[in-house]
Amino acid sequence: MTSCTKLTSSIWKVSLLAAFLLTACAQNPPASHPPSDPAALRAADPVALANRLGWGVSPSLVQHVQAIGTQKFVEEQLHPSPAAELPTEIQARIAAMRISTTPLPELMAQMEQQRRAADAKTDDEEKKAAQRSYQQDMGALAKEAATRSLLRDLYGPDQLREQLVWFWMNHFNVFQNKGNLRATVGDFEENAIRPYALGHFRDLLRATARHPTMLTYLDNEQNAAGHINENYAREIMELHSMGVGSGYSQHDVQELARVLTGMGTNYDNHTAKVRPARQAQYIHLGLFEFNPERHDYGDKQFLGQTIHGGGIEEVDSVIDLLARQPATARFVSTRLATYFLGVPPSPALVARLADSYQRSDGEIAAVLRTLFYSPEFLQSLDHGFKDPVHYVVSAVRLAYDTRPILNTNPMLGWLDRMGEPLYGHLTPDGYPLGMNSWDSSGQMNTRFEIARIIGNNSAGLFKSDATPPVERPAFPQLANALFYTQLEKRLAPATREALSQAASQQEWNTLWLSSPEMMRR
Repeated sequence: MTSCTKLTSSIWKVSLLAAFLLTACAQNPPASHPPSDPAALRAADPVALANRLGWGVSPSLVQHVQAIGTQKFVEEQLHPSPAAELPTEIQARIAAMRISTTPLPELMAQMEQQRRAADAKTDDEEKKAAQRSYQQDMGALAKEAATRSLLRDLYGPDQLREQLVWFWMNHFNVFQNKGNLRATVGDFEENAIRPYALGHFRDLLRATARHPTMLTYLDNEQNAAGHINENYAREIMELHSMGVGSGYSQHDVQELARVLTGMGTNYDNHTAKVRPARQAQYIHLGLFEFNPERHDYGDKQFLGQTIHGGGIEEVDSVIDLLARQPATARFVSTRLATYFLGVPPSPALVARLADSYQRSDGEIAAVLRTLFYSPEFLQSLDHGFKDPVHYVVSAVRLAYDTRPILNTNPMLGWLDRMGEPLYGHLTPDGYPLGMNSWDSSGQMNTRFEIARIIGNNSAGLFKSDATPPVERPAFPQLANALFYTQLEKRLAPATREALSQAASQQEWNTLWLSSPEMMRR
């Protein structure tokens, strides 16, 4: 039997086992139990816990969890230190990005000037070249944002926060290819999502409502008195806060849309014309604009309460009201639990999480603390399935640990191929959170190909796209101490058999990275 045939046979065995594992996981969701004792968390498997709370295990992460203990690790992740830093080289690369060095209003002014200059050219060929350059520069800004996100996922010490940044970006989903959002999506992630990822949900709701990316994506910049646009009002209730079927009516959507009138963007840095009597209510901060001349000042009846016409304070009032709804507590708790369990949570667990939400006034860390100490969560460890972004990031983390990659292009390409590109979901509902959404045969075949590319050291992760390119050859270190002391004993017999048949280290790497155990989250 040739090595190629042997590899194909082994992969077939592993893929069959992966299918069996997925079926077993889907049919056995975590059972419902009363709240657990902290002793259960202290006794939790450090490898499985690190894998679930982080973007996959790495030798350095597992060593850290073992050194401080599982309970302290959970508390550390729930309350990250402000002093925690990325590796110096990674932080320097992020700091040098255009999205880091140029404030968003200035960046948008530059891009608008470039767009107008391109459109103003009279020579057809020159116009095409200038417009192509503009589109390339817009794409480069979005790529910087995605690269920054992946670098933080790979090397950030606060792994839980990095996961939650992705989670909330998905919860408040925006599509980068609408309008000029490629230039603003990085700021949306950095300033509307990241600071509040473990804070109070109300602050997340407020920050996203005032960011030009959200207002542009859901068309609220077109929402004005006498010309109501309900898009954002509907999604803020259906997808961001209360959830479908939670008791609000179409009338509530219409009234919320009236509240949101006047909330828009100002990309030109001009001051809108406002009559003197309303001048004090005009707001222009960065690219956000509240224009009182476009606002409906009539009283509104929203969720059974009267919202008196008063301008921007109406928006703050309804955000407080939405954030404190019992339906919002249940919806947000369900979404968080589904993400970290991999399957929909039991009603009993949702009730406990929602209670933590309400008692803490919507503090996300408090909800997660209840979740992570629960028997349902502890029983779910090692039974989830990685979505594409978790698979890609965890494979690179396991292969290279703290060694800085030079190029995220291969990772971005893999996510595109598997259907989960960053900022690439067209509709506002975001990517699905359940594990059954990512277990198709085509998905598995792509993962096997990614495993082969990484395992053979041909991924291009350590060759920059600079001119001239910088290259630092680095062979994946998968047969390491972590594998032999912690991971090997977890392997199923079929996986052990497949690995034993590997004819080379590259083949062994491929089989390990494509194994069912590697797919677990």
